[in-house]
Amino acid sequence: MPKNNLNSIAERALAAARKSLASHFDGAALAFVSGSIIRGAGTPASDIDLVVVYARLERAWRESFIEDGFPVEALVHDRQTLAYYFDQDAKNGRPIMAHIVATGIIIGVDADLAHSIQTEAAAILARGPMPLAGPGYDRLRYLVSDLADDLRGDRPAAEISAIAAQLYQQLADLMLLGRGTWSGNGKWAPRLLLKLDAGLAQAFESAFRQAVTGNSAPLLALADAELARHGGHYFAGYRQDAPLDARLAG
Repeated sequence: MPKNNLNSIAERALAAARKSLASHFDGAALAFVSGSIIRGAGTPASDIDLVVVYARLERAWRESFIEDGFPVEALVHDRQTLAYYFDQDAKNGRPIMAHIVATGIIIGVDADLAHSIQTEAAAILARGPMPLAGPGYDRLRYLVSDLADDLRGDRPAAEISAIAAQLYQQLADLMLLGRGTWSGNGKWAPRLLLKLDAGLAQAFESAFRQAVTGNSAPLLALADAELARHGGHYFAGYRQDAPLDARLAG
């Protein structure tokens, strides 16, 4: 799509975001508008990411709607609920909310609050993820090891594709977080791998593309090589305790 058309769509999307804030979220202090369509890199199906901030809410929520032909994903918060999700996302190694806020365009009336929140989000991104350690690290190594084991031996192509689909996010997390950089969900995983290491991203993409056709060997080799960076295959000795309240009264 020509660049001037993309810019025009981005301008219309931003206008739709402003209209959404005014018509759907009366009394909101501000919002952050983000997404590929706002950056001028969207597709016809791209949505607008809208983080709406009130002075105080009983609880946060999300909702989806159409505004002037644009799909809008609204994430509605106050300062405290936003801080909670910043923290949760950072612990998971995928700072989705912080990224939307840090890169978003500010709209609304409370610019001082908006800049304060945006500075906080940018600081979270700049710090990077915590080093892999503890139960979460053990679980990630275990899951990659277990799925890699499922790829060993002869399997129908359909089963290889299904295993690869499960392995995709887990292996991306291990690769990215294990190298000290943030991970991301879905389409963000290959984007972040490419930003980190073009060669690694190419090997990742090629291995999964071949797995979809039934050739599991490149993907298994990639998973084994990545596990070797973390002490090797991890199965024996893994344990995950269930919550104490995981029972139904008889």
